[in-house]
Amino acid sequence: MLTVGLTGGIGSGKSTVSDLFSNLGVPIIDTDLISHRLLEPDQSGYEKIVTHFGDKLLGKDQQIDRRQLRRVVFNDEAEKLWLEATLHPIIYQQTQQQIEQLKVTDYVIVVIPLLFETNFRALLDRILVIDCCPETQIRRLTARDHIDLNLARLMLAQQWTNQARLEQADDVIHNGSDLDIDLDQQVAKLHHKYLLLTA
Repeated sequence: MLTVGLTGGIGSGKSTVSDLFSNLGVPIIDTDLISHRLLEPDQSGYEKIVTHFGDKLLGKDQQIDRRQLRRVVFNDEAEKLWLEATLHPIIYQQTQQQIEQLKVTDYVIVVIPLLFETNFRALLDRILVIDCCPETQIRRLTARDHIDLNLARLMLAQQWTNQARLEQADDVIHNGSDLDIDLDQQVAKLHHKYLLLTA
């Protein structure tokens, strides 16, 4: 089985592209979804975060306020490093388990937003990068997550640059607003390529 790591900067279109692969019957493992589940009240990540930060990040429903958590970690490098050191090993282990469960399929897409900032490379055979200009990413991010421009820029600045990602890519999908490129066609072409690689 081929494992393809799908990555790109925040707001680059990872969810859209992974949905297109899913529509073709390709299994998707999304590390963001794993991360979100870890923040649920009955999960180990929740307990560790509440113990570390106290209840200041909890809403009235006792759920972790992800927006508030984001603000804290993107404005304090030490807290960001603590959160990553706490959650990433658990996310890695659960991702590895899900890959093992899918061994009978031709290939799997593993969505890893911070692929290069973490040690997840060891799980993958190929890297697929979504290329998107920073201006488009910021526009999408502020509209989607209802955050201010300064936080969006700060978040983008703490990730690898598009150029650095592209230098590590085996495959690239272009998803810029100023480009008239059909994502469906790009995904279909890569789907065919990945099936040939597993034949």
